[in-house]
Amino acid sequence: MPPRTSPTERRKRLGAELRKMRLAADVSAESAAGLLGVDRSKVSAIEQGVRTISEERLRALACHCDCADEPYISSLIEMAQPRQRGWWERYRGTLPAALLDIAELEAHSTRIRYAQSVHIPGMLQTSDHALAVFRFVIPALPEQQVAVRLAHRLERQRLLDGDAPPEYAGVIHEAALRMQFGGREVARAQLEYLIHVSERDNITLLVMPFAAGGFPGAGQTVNYMEGTVPQLDTVQVDSTHGPEFVHAETRLAKYRTHLDWMEHLSLSPTKSRDFIHNVAREL
Repeated sequence: MPPRTSPTERRKRLGAELRKMRLAADVSAESAAGLLGVDRSKVSAIEQGVRTISEERLRALACHCDCADEPYISSLIEMAQPRQRGWWERYRGTLPAALLDIAELEAHSTRIRYAQSVHIPGMLQTSDHALAVFRFVIPALPEQQVAVRLAHRLERQRLLDGDAPPEYAGVIHEAALRMQFGGREVARAQLEYLIHVSERDNITLLVMPFAAGGFPGAGQTVNYMEGTVPQLDTVQVDSTHGPEFVHAETRLAKYRTHLDWMEHLSLSPTKSRDFIHNVAREL
């Protein structure tokens, strides 16, 4: 199979994990190439995510690197399987690749932890609220692009009400609840929708009120997607230039601490639901 010229974030992550495994065992690229029966350039391509690796070769590499963590190895093998065409692939070429990467990573997550200070989480936005958000972009998006982004976002949301949805735990700051994107009626409908979805078994919503005071990472969006094993967790954060992905263990630990802190300061699910209801009544 020819190498991909633009690997997805998930495929790049697989390559990064294989490189980390090799370096941790102090195995050179030349040694790995000899073991796998390929030239050194192909090892580099595998570690960059532009070339695939078979289960047999992946297990051989893990054995040579003294990696005996079977759940981790099995998860890497699953990542290395030929990619099934996900629904997000329909948007390739019409949306930034990073938006497709978010959808793919979410689709393979076992649990999603999300924290937002100014916006309602994208997975929980109504159509009207999302449209209003997309229109507050500089430079302004063409209407066709707004429509495509809305369609993509609504398809992302279907993950949470599928046959085997991941657990979703979201922290929403009071500031986000009081932002009136689209006007008062749109804002009220958005809050009523949050109350509705918070009653699903797989969704937990926590509100952090202004009275909770300061907290680490204030103002930052954190989308923490848990993998099948902890080593494969990924964090997506927003920047002015688009989504960024983080998976270094020290940074994962940092974001877990952020989320734990925010959850500790937040209201209980029941009190959060009551809080959202009260904010909606004030509109």
